[in-house]
Amino acid sequence: MNAVVDLVIRGAQVVSGSAIYNAAVAVNGERIVAVGEEALMPPARQTVDATGLYLLPGAIDSHVHFRDPGYPRKETWKTGSAAAACGGVTTVFEMPNTNPPTGTIEALRMKLDAARSSYVDYGIHALFDDSTVDRLEELLDAGATSFKAFVGNTFGNLPAPTDGALLEGFETLAARGVRTVVHAENSSIMARREMRLKAFGRTDPLAHLAARPAVAEIEAIGRVITLAEWTGARIHIAHHSSADSLFLIRDAKRRGVDITVETCPQYMLINTDHMKKLGGLLRLNPPIREPRHNEPLWQALKEGLIDMIATDHAPHTPEEKTREDIWACDCGFPGVETQMPLMLTEVNRGRATLMDYVRWSAEAPARAWGIWPLKGRIAPGAHADIVLIDMNRRGRVNQGRLQSISRISPWHGRTVVGMPLHTIVRGRFVMRDGELVSDAAGWGASVKPIQQMPPAIPRNTDTTTRAIATRPADAPASSRPVDGVQDTLWADESYLHPLAKSGH
Repeated sequence: MNAVVDLVIRGAQVVSGSAIYNAAVAVNGERIVAVGEEALMPPARQTVDATGLYLLPGAIDSHVHFRDPGYPRKETWKTGSAAAACGGVTTVFEMPNTNPPTGTIEALRMKLDAARSSYVDYGIHALFDDSTVDRLEELLDAGATSFKAFVGNTFGNLPAPTDGALLEGFETLAARGVRTVVHAENSSIMARREMRLKAFGRTDPLAHLAARPAVAEIEAIGRVITLAEWTGARIHIAHHSSADSLFLIRDAKRRGVDITVETCPQYMLINTDHMKKLGGLLRLNPPIREPRHNEPLWQALKEGLIDMIATDHAPHTPEEKTREDIWACDCGFPGVETQMPLMLTEVNRGRATLMDYVRWSAEAPARAWGIWPLKGRIAPGAHADIVLIDMNRRGRVNQGRLQSISRISPWHGRTVVGMPLHTIVRGRFVMRDGELVSDAAGWGASVKPIQQMPPAIPRNTDTTTRAIATRPADAPASSRPVDGVQDTLWADESYLHPLAKSGH
């Protein structure tokens, strides 16, 4: 190999989901062209000495809210993607509860236009509810990569899809092999609970948890699993928060349901003990739960029951997060920039390995969203989506230095050990030496052109809404009984046991 390439990274330890090994990595254009011994690397226009660092595939965050279009005081695509770049995240999937919601072709085009300022690559989850169920395929063809169903209400107060719409939409998407993200909480339970709590005068931080009990998650997960299993639809459970509903995931996977699951650092590292001190800053959906939930979620992630780590990056202004009344505090907080340092700190504590982290942050989401093998791995032919990390670098989360417009974080002041130093998206640095490369804004691109989901495996196709729209050839045109049928239909008693027939 004698041709000059754009970049060679030497001296790093390369991490995959199954191995850590010393290797150099050569990049030309947007792709990795070689991984191997340094002596075998081609000449390069630029060389990075990564001695003492680990080289990982860039993280893929399945769950971010960049609030654009509609809420520029909270976040924009430029600021949200800058936070991703500085957090070692090279691809994000953005949620549809913007203004307008991403449920029409026009709204999708607005979002894709806003995303042109992105530092990192992206997919778009379009809205799946009663109003969009008839145009899901149109949204796919217009650029959506996937869908989000808000079975539980959250910011934006989008109405939950009815069960009938969920079934019909799953029928459509099962035939296309597309995965749907589900916010799985029972809206009816939560609405009544919140109404009752307000009537009781509860405005304290823990009232939010009381309004959204674990049973709301259990019921909703069970319901969407039933519909997905019947139709063959692929589903993804967002921000799994409760130990009590893990049995449903285990059973569904054993039965072969195509279900993937994410959790977030906040559900494994924070609990109601923290909420008593941080109040509305920790209001999010699903809620922060009691301490007993933390460790089972860790174990489920290590076991593979939970597939991946995401953030539910959901920024709001400091004023919107620090109100006296918990019901007046907006739900969510920024997380895309802090996820990697938080998780690497847990690796340093011995709670997981770097190989575990690569599986959770890169490999699993790449497979789930159909962008593997171009993304999620370090190998020749793959996109050069790379993060170089220093596992010995110490620091403290400083909310005032976050790239997000929402510079308020429950992690503020928390010590982290292990941080990303360089982030590369398709061969281009978007963060270098811990600093955002500002002129890389707009480098990010949609993953839609490279997305390739596995072949669809729809089920029970003879009972879908589309199938039943036409009267079967053997069905009578009229629903009136056939003349005289009641006198003869049961006359031969063939339906009886032989000993019960007349004459015995």
